[in-house]
Amino acid sequence: MPLLAIEQRDRAIRETAPHTHTTGQLIASLAGLLSVSTDGGSWVVPATHAIWIPPRVAHAMMSHGAFAGAMVYIAEQECGILHQMPCTFRVSSLLREAVSRAASWGQPPRNEMESRVAAVILDEIATSPAEPIGLTHPNDPRLRRITDAILAQLDDNRSLEDWAAWSGMAPRTLARRLVAETGFSFSEWRQRARTLRAIQLLVEGMSVTTTAIELGYENISAFIAMFRRIMGVTPGQYVRAQTLISKEAISRSS
Repeated sequence: MPLLAIEQRDRAIRETAPHTHTTGQLIASLAGLLSVSTDGGSWVVPATHAIWIPPRVAHAMMSHGAFAGAMVYIAEQECGILHQMPCTFRVSSLLREAVSRAASWGQPPRNEMESRVAAVILDEIATSPAEPIGLTHPNDPRLRRITDAILAQLDDNRSLEDWAAWSGMAPRTLARRLVAETGFSFSEWRQRARTLRAIQLLVEGMSVTTTAIELGYENISAFIAMFRRIMGVTPGQYVRAQTLISKEAISRSS
């Protein structure tokens, strides 16, 4: 089975310009945080998570500080059973160990035993449920102009009506089309965009208060409540958990 796994470690921030592969690519984070973007969306990949990128999907990546993980490249003909769109999911212990074993070969599977390990990797990717730590970008040029402007200035608190007037759209049209193209209302989309940016800033060491202000929140409690509603934990709890997970992963692999 054509599959190649490579372990990767970086001590500093690393940024990769948009590019494509003829293979599918699994990027697994064991320690540290990655940001991945395509024309159709943006994702954060925290420790113990992975992102699957199908063949020929242009993507850019950036690590936020030290990173330890693995890349798995899978031949296009093997990707039919896998997710057809980029998605993130939690790395199971079985997937982690199978990828580690495959990375130790330094080349694609050479025998039946190694092919079985590769098959486990494919099965785990195919059956892992996607997690909602991404943000869909709209295709409509007018909507994209608005969402790009919001992403460029996340502390801008203009209302849906303000943005509709700015873009020359009727408010109801903007609201309806954004839900149709992204699955989220205007307020939900902006909150998710702010949450993804908050994760990046917090992992880079910014305080909860400064992060909230950076993202346009005058009320810190409102920021914490928004983060908890989307991520299931408070910002402080999230950072502590990610720090512990990363330390354990580094200790386990050293």
